[in-house]
Amino acid sequence: MTPHILVAEDEDSLATLLNYNLEKEGYAVAVAADGEDALMMIDEKLPDLILLDWMLPKVSGIEVCRRLRARTETRNIPIIMLTARGEETDRIRGLDTGADDYIVKPFSMSELSARIRAVLRRLRPGLAEDRVRIGDLVIDRVAHRVRRGGQEIHLGPTEFRLLDYLMQHPGRVFSREQLLDAVWGSDVYVEARTVDVHVGRLRKALNREASADPIRTVRSAGYSLDLEG
Repeated sequence: MTPHILVAEDEDSLATLLNYNLEKEGYAVAVAADGEDALMMIDEKLPDLILLDWMLPKVSGIEVCRRLRARTETRNIPIIMLTARGEETDRIRGLDTGADDYIVKPFSMSELSARIRAVLRRLRPGLAEDRVRIGDLVIDRVAHRVRRGGQEIHLGPTEFRLLDYLMQHPGRVFSREQLLDAVWGSDVYVEARTVDVHVGRLRKALNREASADPIRTVRSAGYSLDLEG
């Protein structure tokens, strides 16, 4: 699946440049011109990574970062801060607020691209690899196979896509509606309780030979994949 990046930047020329270059590199890109828009867009569609300008109007980038880190469903989204502030104290403040990386303007697109790839490899390995391991659970997208503890797990196509999406974002909580959009598609009408049915089937298949349930139900919020190993 194509990684989705939200660019929160109020400088039009820079936002346009970032949008153009990131799309050219194969990312899906959305652009917000201020902090309020960024928060609203994140509520509508969770991005895989956020490029967040420090000095956004309406709600500052630091405040946006603080709010995202305070919410269960957004606390694990990778954030790279974009700012003209180069002083060490400001860098430390940005990282202390919860940013995963920090890049000072002006910067080259090659440097930013390298930072994005590094953060995604570190925090979202499931977005780039054909074969992903989390704990004792392994998914192979090319062979369309799943193994747990060395034992092959047989899944239906919907359960496979559901597991694939959850493994792309370990630890992130997704609502039923968000899973419907990501796995079934936003243009397909399926009732939200259908997600519960397929999560149940996925759980049954994954837990047949293992005691630890990798899928966590978060009351009034949704589901996430949490498996240590």
